[in-house]
Amino acid sequence: MTTSPAHPASTPPAPPVPLAALLARKELGLRLLTGPQDASLHWVHTSEMADPYPYLLGGELLLTAGVQLEDPARFVERVVEAGAAALGFGVTPVYDTVPAELVAACARHGLPLVEVPPETPFTAVARALWRLMAEARLHELRRVTEAQQSLAAAAARPAPVPAVLGALASRLGGRAVLFGRDGTESAAAGRPVPARAARALAELAGVVGPRPGGPASASGDGGGLRLAAYALGGGDGLALGVATQRLGPGDHTIAGVAAVLLSLLTAPHRGADASVRDGALVRLLLGAPPAEAAAALGPGPWVVVHAHGGDGTPFAAASLAAALGTPLVDAGAGSADREDAADPAGVAPAGSAGTVRLLLPASAPVTAQPGWTLGVSAPAEAGGLSAADAQAARALRRAEATRVAVARHRPGGFAALMDQGEAAAHARTLLAPLNEPLRETLRGWLSLHGNWDRTAVALGVHRNTVRQRVARCAALLDRDLDDPDVRMELWLAFKVGGGPAA
Repeated sequence: MTTSPAHPASTPPAPPVPLAALLARKELGLRLLTGPQDASLHWVHTSEMADPYPYLLGGELLLTAGVQLEDPARFVERVVEAGAAALGFGVTPVYDTVPAELVAACARHGLPLVEVPPETPFTAVARALWRLMAEARLHELRRVTEAQQSLAAAAARPAPVPAVLGALASRLGGRAVLFGRDGTESAAAGRPVPARAARALAELAGVVGPRPGGPASASGDGGGLRLAAYALGGGDGLALGVATQRLGPGDHTIAGVAAVLLSLLTAPHRGADASVRDGALVRLLLGAPPAEAAAALGPGPWVVVHAHGGDGTPFAAASLAAALGTPLVDAGAGSADREDAADPAGVAPAGSAGTVRLLLPASAPVTAQPGWTLGVSAPAEAGGLSAADAQAARALRRAEATRVAVARHRPGGFAALMDQGEAAAHARTLLAPLNEPLRETLRGWLSLHGNWDRTAVALGVHRNTVRQRVARCAALLDRDLDDPDVRMELWLAFKVGGGPAA
């Protein structure tokens, strides 16, 4: 058995496109000269470098016209070493035909070689591939959404654990197994697998979860099948294993949804208060307004946490929730962009872009989590969760803008909502034309609402001196000091960074 991370970092989130689909676009006029048609294309790269190896990520359709093709055999070796999926060669303006040495080298290495005719620009090939990838991505999103709905329906049945395993096995076209704490099969569904694959899956399930600091998920191969295992969120050594013919990013997402549901369904029995609280959290998760769950949640206080990061799957969101000590996870879209969020727990289709939202007791420590950026609300009672949700959204935006791992809501008015460093820098620039006597006069005049006599008394100068200095400030700043907006901006500048003149 070989294992690897469940989500390779070198491949993009969109599903790959088989080379055959690109060859089928008749308008491109592409012709396969050698190699298989089932190569998976992840992206397109164009290069006329003699050695493109340093610029390739793997999985590309590399397009070239052979401008610096001096040694075709060595060129193909380097392309294969870099992991390119296929090579596209454009005939003219350098070559009238694809060099025979290049065809032979690609045949030796099993690298698909495609002839690009003179009338087809490389950009047209790239655009066609992006369109095919977009279509595949849309199909994959629909498949994941439908799978999530079927898994959620299975979780509501009288025997939810077998039902979820059955729905997962059906969706993936393979076998789904729930492994107990001792590593044995607790429940299973789907088509049987060879004994070798079953042993390899059990070994893989033993890798995840039970050891402190162990991986939350892993994938591998065994018995001719693709395998994956996911630690369940209860922290009790349970694991979900799947075995199937293929296991792409969408399949991992579907399995991650099942892992989240099984984590909730297999959580150990706890005290009555905790069970009641979890029931309220589940109602919030299903979209109930906070007021309906407030009685079960208790007086609180609570905090709402918004998070960006992870690998975009519900399983990653569940791992974050487990690390922070809450079963409530929302991997939905767009909550951080809504200032009037109705509740902190509405669920959108798994894998959609957006914000993970969590609900925790205010006493729970919220610390930095690897790979995540967190925004934390102020403590709130159950009835104030909507306002707390908006606070967490603003805190997350501030955390991302300032590149910190955790940002908390700042009480204290508009000034507290600004980044203090940026505000101070703007204040220094705004007030830079004024020397210290002018700054002192303008600040005093603003603090006394523009009253000339009171300002003169406070500063110990004649009122005409105050008038002259304020007029000088207006000229240097090129601002209309009768404008209340200008006065507000200048007063705020003095508050956040208007110290002595440099």
